[in-house]
Amino acid sequence: MTRKLWFQVGIGILISLLIIKYFIEIHAIFNPIVIIFTTILVPLLLGGVLYYISEPLQRVLEKRGMPRWGSLITIVLLLAGLMTGFLLLVGTPIATQVNKLVENAPNIAKEIEDAFNYVLDNREILPPQIEEFVESITNSIQAIAITSSKYLVTFLSGAVTVTFTLILVPFFFIFMLKDHEKFAPQIYDVFTGNARTWVKKTLEDIDNVLRSYVQGQVLVSFLLAVMMFIGYLFIKLDYSLLLALFAFFMNMIPFIGPWVSLVPAVIVALIQKPILVVWVCAITLIAQQVESNFITPNVMGKSLDIHPLTVISLVLAAGNIAGFIGILIAIPTYCVIKVIVQNLYHERKKIKEAATKTV
Repeated sequence: MTRKLWFQVGIGILISLLIIKYFIEIHAIFNPIVIIFTTILVPLLLGGVLYYISEPLQRVLEKRGMPRWGSLITIVLLLAGLMTGFLLLVGTPIATQVNKLVENAPNIAKEIEDAFNYVLDNREILPPQIEEFVESITNSIQAIAITSSKYLVTFLSGAVTVTFTLILVPFFFIFMLKDHEKFAPQIYDVFTGNARTWVKKTLEDIDNVLRSYVQGQVLVSFLLAVMMFIGYLFIKLDYSLLLALFAFFMNMIPFIGPWVSLVPAVIVALIQKPILVVWVCAITLIAQQVESNFITPNVMGKSLDIHPLTVISLVLAAGNIAGFIGILIAIPTYCVIKVIVQNLYHERKKIKEAATKTV
């Protein structure tokens, strides 16, 4: 019976549950490790994204005979130049739109308040469902205000922490570019024989899937943001550049991100001119169709092969567990786990075939 697969799986689940149980009970011991991990997580992620974006250029430069230190300096200077050029090119428009947004904030708040008061004054002509909804919102305004203030303080303190943390990003990025070939050998050289071969292949597959995801997602997000910016300019929507930049970062979240970026655009359009809401929704829908039917199939192909329902479930679950950082790392983490499980399955299948092979 002990050789039965169901028995082995059951024992494995029981042992895993016991490990989790005792880990939770003594979690205070691991608090320093958790703090260290969360401190380096953000710069490590950003450094990894920059590495996967710039590594193809490094490979091209070194194939043409440039030494490692030369390619490293070239990439760093190129990124610094691109950042400087970007700030010089769009810094003034962004600053102008931010100032305009700050100046118009009281008017925007007043228009929202007037619209809300109008709905309250005419609640008797509203359908019962909408009236109940408005009533529930009215009763919870104070709670919303308190919660918003709490999250604002948390956001400000987190912003300061992240600012200091971002100082580590260049260090992670530079060391990844400099020594990325040394990371995997230091892991699989610990093993020998078939185990070494399996670990080496698994690490290569993990590297390939992370490379495909990061490079593809950044390019897709950029192209989507460009399309939305052109559309916003065409309909003369206020704060087009700010909304497009917000869409770029939100589009890093598959499926859900583009619709999150739609919310501020709809609010701005509703305040500026209500008919623009229709155009904003049309632009978002067209951009999504172009992305899903043309951009993503050609940029990312079938390298990830994740069902949309799986993506949505992962993003929602990760958001509840680990917040925004969890949302960002949910899909690549799933891809890594999927690669490991698939390689384990194939290795077990090979061992089983070899053991049952007729001599």
